[in-house]
Amino acid sequence: MSYPKTITATEMRGINRSAILEIIRRESPISRTLIAERLDVSLPTVMRVIDDLIAEGLVRPHNYKQWSGGRRRSLIEFNCEDQVVIGIDMGGNRMFGGVADLGGKLLDETELSRLGTSGETSYERLGELIQKLLDSPRIAGRKVRGIAVGVPGVTLHKEGMIVWAPSLEWRNYPLKKKLLDQFHYPITVDNDVNLAALGELWFGAGQNARNIVLITIGAGIGAGIIIDGALYRGASEASGEIGYLLPGREFLGKRYDSFGALEDLVSGTGIVQRARETLVPRKSLEELANLEVEDVFTAARNGETWAKSIIDSAVDYLAIAVASLNCYFDPDVIILGGEVARYFESPVQAILQKIEGTIPYQVHLATSTLDRRAAVMGAITTILHNTSDFYVVHKLS
Repeated sequence: MSYPKTITATEMRGINRSAILEIIRRESPISRTLIAERLDVSLPTVMRVIDDLIAEGLVRPHNYKQWSGGRRRSLIEFNCEDQVVIGIDMGGNRMFGGVADLGGKLLDETELSRLGTSGETSYERLGELIQKLLDSPRIAGRKVRGIAVGVPGVTLHKEGMIVWAPSLEWRNYPLKKKLLDQFHYPITVDNDVNLAALGELWFGAGQNARNIVLITIGAGIGAGIIIDGALYRGASEASGEIGYLLPGREFLGKRYDSFGALEDLVSGTGIVQRARETLVPRKSLEELANLEVEDVFTAARNGETWAKSIIDSAVDYLAIAVASLNCYFDPDVIILGGEVARYFESPVQAILQKIEGTIPYQVHLATSTLDRRAAVMGAITTILHNTSDFYVVHKLS
């Protein structure tokens, strides 16, 4: 049985520190006095915290002072340029990685194919990508604050253990331990969609929101769920694995050992597989083997009936997922992202038309503003959270 947790003096300082750092990050430049007023915290407390943040290199004095007719007040700002984070998104057929400063400015980016790789070969490709980014000349003179890796699968983020990632063929894979042995920086390993959701929260379509759901459609389909400003992970850290949603009674009684029922209908892998099954009588084995998801969308836009049927069906099932998630969580916004999502034609309008009147409250739906860079931006968020004792506090009404 679990019991309510009390707050220690150290944790109280951590809560104040997190709130002060966040207001500086979002509202720089700002004075110490205004921070104290906004947060209803004593000025001496604010000054002590800011001294610590300056010593850590996260905050610095601004180059001018605020004046309103009385005593001039010195301003401080978030020091976003002196430290960088490396973020990796392993989802899809290509691993994408970037180096970004703490303000979200992408300094360098690169990608490597992982087609045909699995197990240790995938890990070797990941190591190559990280080392390539560490060798970037644009890091020169900056501190690497940490490395965050997003993996398409169920991930225990504290241990950095990959419970199951079908597309990588990783089961109970100790990724964080292996990375710590190879790279001597703080390492965070998380689900790729969780990282992307954090990126959208701080830098993308979820800015200024407290509750968001990000749906990413790539080789698979998943959701990152943020409630009251913090990731919701679930009892076994498998929340958001919406690829396994059963969108109808006809899917009961079947086994899904790899991709789930919804993934078979909506994801890039599922769309291609359905297209191959449809085209068996018309195409050679070589043509079917070379078929890609973009080919199916192109055929649908060209009016080919078989392709249009597959894509229309995918939109229908995606609309069901959107309506369901809106009922579950009532978020400020649901965001569509991922490499396959960009192929859908006007997805927001199409989905909203299909679910209009089906649920009694409005669905706020948007497309990602970060695209494939979302996980890299989320790396900034998670590294700051995990290397600076960050707290998100919610008072019960």
